Amino acid sequence: MFAIIDLETTGGSVENEAITEIAIYKYDGNRLVDQFISMVNPQRPIQPFVVKLTGINNKMLKKAPKFYEIAKRIVEITEGCTIVAHNADFDYRVLKKEFDRLGYTYKRPRICTVKLSRKLIPGQKSYSLGKLCRSLHIPVTDRHRASGDALATLELFKLLQNKKRDLSEEVENEKKFKRPIQPKILKIIENLPNKKGIVYLYNTYNELIAVLQTSNIRRKINKIYLNSNPKSLQLQQAIDRVEYELLSGSFIGKIITWHNRFTRNLEFSPCTKRSFDKKVKFEKDNFLLIDRGHHAGEKAIVYVEKNKIIGYGFFQLNWEKETPEIIKKRLTEVEEHPFLRQMVNEHIRKKRYLELIEL
Repeated sequence: MFAIIDLETTGGSVENEAITEIAIYKYDGNRLVDQFISMVNPQRPIQPFVVKLTGINNKMLKKAPKFYEIAKRIVEITEGCTIVAHNADFDYRVLKKEFDRLGYTYKRPRICTVKLSRKLIPGQKSYSLGKLCRSLHIPVTDRHRASGDALATLELFKLLQNKKRDLSEEVENEKKFKRPIQPKILKIIENLPNKKGIVYLYNTYNELIAVLQTSNIRRKINKIYLNSNPKSLQLQQAIDRVEYELLSGSFIGKIITWHNRFTRNLEFSPCTKRSFDKKVKFEKDNFLLIDRGHHAGEKAIVYVEKNKIIGYGFFQLNWEKETPEIIKKRLTEVEEHPFLRQMVNEHIRKKRYLELIEL
């Protein structure tokens, strides 16, 4: 017996996150035998980015039942079931945390359809629920709402079940659940902003072990501790300190991330993850590529001289008054690489820059 589950939550720090909506479909391997769908009053504010994503706001939940009012129903409908969810670690952790607050120990075996899809349907461009379902022609209604996502997960699970009838080895039990997040890391995550930028991860020896670009810094680090893939588990064990750099422009973020990974020989450098054209040549030999910097009052500049990228830098709005020699002195030098050239060339070709100035 399986309980297909999807949750919507408030977002925020791991310790304070709470359920705003829950959908459970009880499936016996052939047909639906029960279901439970409910909004939940989390008794705490919902993060703005979550409101935008789900459409669920605080006003909608004022008269919704609190978790303790529906807890018994959840226990009953999932009794004797294996929980199935897309990124089951997340849904199970949040659900378990809600029961922990009530002083009740909630334990269920579980199957993650992300992990199972990677195993049974390799080579997909994305394993997010929406993109995976689209590629498999599985209809999804009410995306980012509990009922719609749970039904999509159910259809995905049926497909996976047909590919592999014996799912016993895919079941994760409590003893396999990854270690709890340390209080130190919880504090780190709580103080991180929900903003775009670059994250620098350090180990206990103060060594930089990873550089990550993200559209939401707090969510990125939180996700590392929710995932159980080999890379995330490795980082969970190693992270001791997190630093970040806010950026309003994603393009310059890509260059900084690549530069740090390449020069420090960090794992998963972009140049090893995708093919690149070794024959890229810029149309102009000497130019400045102007893009967004850290904030509205700053510009990011990529300097190309004699058809080679010599570096990047950040300048205030009056940077035009600086001579090329001064600009070059303030640059962070980069090592020429075909991947970097292709990245800059694509940005130019797609005209995503703010300004291109020929020298």
